[in-house]
Amino acid sequence: MLSVLEGFVLPDADDIARKLADDFRCRRVERGLTRQAVAEKSGVALANLTRFEQKGLISLKNLILLAVSLDYLHEVRDIFSVPKYSTMEELTQIRRNTGKKKAYPRKSPH
Repeated sequence: MLSVLEGFVLPDADDIARKLADDFRCRRVERGLTRQAVAEKSGVALANLTRFEQKGLISLKNLILLAVSLDYLHEVRDIFSVPKYSTMEELTQIRRNTGKKKAYPRKSPH
């Protein structure tokens, strides 16, 4: 079991944030929009937009505003809309918990 866990490494959040920022910048440039234009359209301060593109740092609210300004509302809004699973056990657990409002710890088999 430990050997399986050793091969599993959580993705680095900073790398994901930088990739997201790089992708955003590409979409902005493709549309011929300056940072200033996007800042005005989205209501996100130019300094916050610049920090996002350079360092990948942004609040969730500002990320949503930027996504809306480039017509990516559905992609952001629906990020967690579809349950994901990789085993039948996970799918069964999802189906069992569908509609519940709270999660409870799994009971371990004795």
